[in-house]
Amino acid sequence: MINFTLTAHFDILQLMTQSNIRNFCIIAHIDHGKSTLADRLLQATGTLTDREMQEQVLDSMDLEREKGVTIKASAVRMKYTAKDGNDYIMNLIDTPGHVDFGYEVSRALQGCEGALLVVDATQGIEAQTLANLYLALESDLEIIPVVNKIDLPAAMPEEVAEEIENIIGLSAEDVIPISAKAGTNIEQVLEAIVERVPPPSTDDRKPLRALVFDSHYDSYKGVIAYVRVFEGTLNKRQWVQMMSNEVIAEPIEIGIFAPALKPVDTLSAGEVGYIATGLKTVRECRVGDTITLRDQPAAEPLPGYRAVKPMVFAGFYPTEGEDYSLLKEALERLQLNDAALVFEPETSNALNFGFRCGFLGLFHMEIIQERLEREYDLDLIATAPSVRYELKMAHTGEERIIDSPADLPDEGMIDEIREPWMHVQIFTPDEYYGVVMDLVIKRRGEFVGQEYPAPGRVVLKFDIPLAEIIIDFYDKLKSGTRGYASMDYEMAGYRASDLVKLEVLVNKQPVDALAMIVHKDDAYHRGQKLVTVLRKKIPRQMFEVPIQAATGKRVISRATVQAMRKDVLAKCYGGDITRKRKLLEKQKKGKKRMKMIGTVEVPQEAFMAVLQLNDD
Repeated sequence: MINFTLTAHFDILQLMTQSNIRNFCIIAHIDHGKSTLADRLLQATGTLTDREMQEQVLDSMDLEREKGVTIKASAVRMKYTAKDGNDYIMNLIDTPGHVDFGYEVSRALQGCEGALLVVDATQGIEAQTLANLYLALESDLEIIPVVNKIDLPAAMPEEVAEEIENIIGLSAEDVIPISAKAGTNIEQVLEAIVERVPPPSTDDRKPLRALVFDSHYDSYKGVIAYVRVFEGTLNKRQWVQMMSNEVIAEPIEIGIFAPALKPVDTLSAGEVGYIATGLKTVRECRVGDTITLRDQPAAEPLPGYRAVKPMVFAGFYPTEGEDYSLLKEALERLQLNDAALVFEPETSNALNFGFRCGFLGLFHMEIIQERLEREYDLDLIATAPSVRYELKMAHTGEERIIDSPADLPDEGMIDEIREPWMHVQIFTPDEYYGVVMDLVIKRRGEFVGQEYPAPGRVVLKFDIPLAEIIIDFYDKLKSGTRGYASMDYEMAGYRASDLVKLEVLVNKQPVDALAMIVHKDDAYHRGQKLVTVLRKKIPRQMFEVPIQAATGKRVISRATVQAMRKDVLAKCYGGDITRKRKLLEKQKKGKKRMKMIGTVEVPQEAFMAVLQLNDD
C-alpha cells in the first residue's frame, strides 16, 4: 500500500513537471528580429541579469555577431512565473533565417511543440517566412504569430496582421504586436506561450529515447550532443548507447542550457539539454541519431532527419602544401556540428592537393571559408563554385554524377548532360515586376505563375537552373529591387541541357581549377569575359603568355599577356640597320626558347575571377 501511494505521488509529481514544460522555437525571415526577441525573453524571465546581457546573446560565434545573422541553432532554458501563479520551464531554440541554413531550422522544429512566427511590421511576409512556416506545420507545431518592430515610423502592424490572416490563415486577432528592441509586449508573448503551446506528451517509465538535434566538439569533454528527451530518464553516470552505430559511452556530464552549459543530475522526458559523451570522433555521434541506455535499450530509434544534400561545390586548397593535414583536421571538426558540409580529397595540376567541398549555398560556403581562415589560421585558395551534374554515357548508357567541371569527359563520350533546376519563389513589390522578370529570363529561367497576396505585393514563381543562381543572382535581385525582394528556393529535379565544358589554357597548358560547365549559347560570351579578366590578373613574364578559352578542341577566345622586354638596341648609335635586325632576331629566339621551358604562376585572385563574369 505504501509503495502504491509513493508511486502514485511520484507520477503526479512527474505529470505536474511535464505539464509545466514548454518547448518552442522562433522562426522568421532573415533580419526580422529573432535573436533580439530571444534576448528580450531572456531578460524578461530573469535568465540573465542586465549586467550579463549583451546583444545577440545566443549568437556566440564572432561571424554571427559581425554579419548580424544566426548561423547555428542554439538552445536555452528559462523559468517563468505566469499570471496563473504557476512556474513554467521554457526551452527556447533560436533558429537561423537564411535559406542556406534551412536544415538547422528543420532540426530545431523536431524538438519543439510550438513556434513563434516573427514578421517584420515594415516588410510583411517574406519568402523565408513561408518556407519556415511550412516546415513548422509539417512538424505539427502550434503557431503563435508575432509582428515585430511596431515602434518604427514605417511600421504597418494592422496591415501585416491582415496579410498574415490572408496568406497563412491565422486569425489577425491572435497576432501579438511587439517591439523586441524596446521590449514592448514581451510579457504578452510569454503568456501566449504558456496558454497556446501544449506541454510535451511523454512517458518517463519507458526506456530512454533522446534525439540529437545538434552538437559541438569540446577538447576536454569530447562530443557534446544537444538532445531533446522524448521518453525515459537519464541520470548522471548512466552508460548510453547510440542507436545507429551501437557506440557506447559513459557521459562525463549531463546538463541544461542556462544559456551557458549548466550540469544537472537528471534529464527527464520532455526536457531539452546536453550530454557530454566523451567521444572523440564525428562519426560516433551523428545529428539525428537516437541516444538510449546501454543496460535498458529502446526497441527502435526516433525518426531522424532527412539527409542534407549539398548543392554547391568548390575546391579548397592550402596556399602552403604542408598545411594540407591541418585543413583536413579543420574540415573534420567543422563537419561535427555542420551536417551539410561534405568534403573529399582532390588534386589539381595548378593548386596541388586540396579538398572538394559541398555546401548548401554560396553564403554557406563563405561562412565555412571564413571559419577555416579565422578559427584554424589557414590561408586558403577557393576555386569558383559549381553544381552537381548527371551524365549519361554514349556507348554504355551508364549514369554518372560529377561535381567538378574537371571531371567532365570528352564530348564524344557523353550522350546527355542533366543539370539541377530549382523552384524559386520571389516576393517583391509589384513596381519591380519587370526588373525581376528580366533578371530571371536572362538566367535561362522559366515563368511558372504569380500570386498577389496583398495590395502592392506579388509572388513570382519560376523554374531556373541552379548554376545560374548560385553566384550573384541574389545580389542582382536585391540591387535591382532596392533591397525589397526576397527569395526562397527548393530542388525541382534534373533536366537535360545543351551544356559544354569551358576550359582555360594558360601558355597552352589547361588550368583545371578554372574549368567550368556552361550552356552552349553562353560559352563564347563567358569565354571572352574570362580571358579578359585573367589577362589583367596574370603578371607579365619574360615571354609572351597566351590565354585561351576553349570548348572541346575549339579555341573560342584568346588574349595575350605581353612579354617584358629589354631594350637591346639601347647601345646602337646609328650604323647599318642589319646590326639592329640581328640583335632583335637574337632576342626573338631567346624569348621563343623561354616560352618552351617557362612556367606561369597563376595568382590566387585569378581563381575567383569567374565570380566577376556576370558583372555588367
